[in-house]
Amino acid sequence: MEQTARAYRSVLYIPGSKARALEKAKSLPVDAIIFDLEDAVSVEEKDNARRTLTEALATGGYGERMRIVRINGLDTEWGAQDARAAAAMDCDAVLLPKVESAAEVDALAALIGDKPIWAMMETPRGMLNAAEIAAHPQMQGFVMGTNDLAKDLNTRFRADRLPLMPGLGLALLAAKAERIVAVDGVYNAFKDDEGLRAECRQGRDMGFDGKTLIHPAQIEIANAEFAPSEAEIDLARRQIAAFEAVEAEGQGVAVVDGRIVENLHVATARATLAKAQAIAEMGAD
Repeated sequence: MEQTARAYRSVLYIPGSKARALEKAKSLPVDAIIFDLEDAVSVEEKDNARRTLTEALATGGYGERMRIVRINGLDTEWGAQDARAAAAMDCDAVLLPKVESAAEVDALAALIGDKPIWAMMETPRGMLNAAEIAAHPQMQGFVMGTNDLAKDLNTRFRADRLPLMPGLGLALLAAKAERIVAVDGVYNAFKDDEGLRAECRQGRDMGFDGKTLIHPAQIEIANAEFAPSEAEIDLARRQIAAFEAVEAEGQGVAVVDGRIVENLHVATARATLAKAQAIAEMGAD
């Protein structure tokens, strides 16, 4: 399901059981929030988290931030209850963990109706089946679960994330083919600003729309790195203007800064300006 232009630079996990955190999230400059009922909530708090989150979302106050509820897996004792509760919540999408097939997405859809679905892509089988998962008619976004993927692959940590690249690449290709959102995994060392900045740049250069975050201290860097720079915005405007001028004059080729500008460059330029506009509107909110 193709997405309209909006920003997903920063996607922050918030425990669904923590009322104070849910309230604080209303004032954070994030583009999207994953309200977590899964990993961030202990077994003893599962039922309470479901009620707490339902009340928080009903209260509102999250503005234009994308509101995504991550439920427990449908193979757990809490998953079906989470799904039915999320279907009635004032949220924008339901996030299913450890998705490995389109059939699992079908199972969730049967519980939540036509509510949009996002998928955690975090297992080898899920990555191998990414194309069929992305093509599901209710699928609107992929979230990379890099910690779980690294565990299943039995990799060592590398700053360049080379062992994860085949899996991330498969999921990213599938998301782009279906024109759905693709958000990169978390950076665990939340006090390491330079490491986070480097990984954000890597993810942005790969084509991810943004990064999932585990701490509010990471928001500023993710927002900056996944936003078009002033230079990119300026170039986009000049490319569009040059191309339109050439078209109007019936000439063949537009040139900007010594480089040919074709239709594909103009499409990228328009996408850059649309993202910049979406970010500006988020800031105004």
